[in-house]
Amino acid sequence: MAKKTGAFKAGTFVVFEGGDESGKTTHARWVATQRNCLFTYEPCADLNLRSLLLGTSNSDLSDRTEALLFAADRAQHVQNIIRPTLELGQDVVCDRYIGSSLAYQSYGRGLNLKEVFRLSEFATDGLLPDLVLLMHIPYETYLERLQASQLDLTRFDQETADFHRRVIDGYLKLAEADPSRWVVIDGTLPPDTVRQAVAAVLEEKLGWQL
Repeated sequence: MAKKTGAFKAGTFVVFEGGDESGKTTHARWVATQRNCLFTYEPCADLNLRSLLLGTSNSDLSDRTEALLFAADRAQHVQNIIRPTLELGQDVVCDRYIGSSLAYQSYGRGLNLKEVFRLSEFATDGLLPDLVLLMHIPYETYLERLQASQLDLTRFDQETADFHRRVIDGYLKLAEADPSRWVVIDGTLPPDTVRQAVAAVLEEKLGWQL
């Protein structure tokens, strides 16, 4: 069950990770609906930081400022939403969590991996997910889907191809380093096939029937 300092009754904490346009949000919402879980996401709107972190007008944020703001948002998110829900015994499905900071701020921006992890570890008081599903797509697929998308661009969408490739590669390295917690899903497959793969992983790892 989800880790916390001290014993407490916990729900199960599942996180979907991956780059934008990977399908992680769609499948995270589907799982939460099927299981009647709480669905939540990062950056969360609690501290009104989402527009600051994702808005295209904020291109002057330093890399360290960006990492600190994501950690601050995560601290509030865990304290106000994730931990109280888990303590009630309810399951939580979250779109992005610590893995995003490691992929984007460490592998993408070049900040020290251990320092970024310690920052999130402090922000969350050590709360780690029970399972992370990484929705993996190559950069070329991301670019194709972005060009076809009707959604507004974020600050990260404006980054270079090299940045996105570092993030994608970083995610795979994170999954490789923690195979007991991370599972990689091929996000290039048709949506129904991806959904079946997600359901199979959740049944195998958690016993969830979707």
